[in-house]
Amino acid sequence: MIKVNVVAVGKVKEKYFQDGISEYAKRLSRYCEFKIIEIAEENYQKADDALICAIKEKEAERILPHLKGHVFAMAIEGKKTSSESLAKTIKDLSDKGQSVITFVIGGSYGLDEKIKKTANQLLSFSDMTFPHTLFRLMLTEQIYRAFSINGGSAYHK
Repeated sequence: MIKVNVVAVGKVKEKYFQDGISEYAKRLSRYCEFKIIEIAEENYQKADDALICAIKEKEAERILPHLKGHVFAMAIEGKKTSSESLAKTIKDLSDKGQSVITFVIGGSYGLDEKIKKTANQLLSFSDMTFPHTLFRLMLTEQIYRAFSINGGSAYHK
């Protein structure tokens, strides 16, 4: 069974987001081994450019050990794709023998260049900015949707 990891900086504090993520994680269990790995977030009230760079570097050092298999880094400059296209990519990876897929969500300042360069693909949902907890729910739902499409489920329709 394929393993899908979401490596995310920070914790989800809101119960309604936790509940949604848990629901999609439960649904995913029929298709894959799904796991969310939370990475500690650096918190600073005010950060200049140099501090932002240092924050992203610290978070990157925590993220790097968890990057396994085919890595999708979530980045605003990444490629936008449809649900069907994501499903096809996951199917193609699985068909080629890829047993682990990892999605990475950065902290409030984004991902360090080191993570983006390590990733196999940069992926974006939109040019808009979303709260990280909402985005984690959205990503989990889209992963479920991709597996549903590949499984021929009526969920996608």
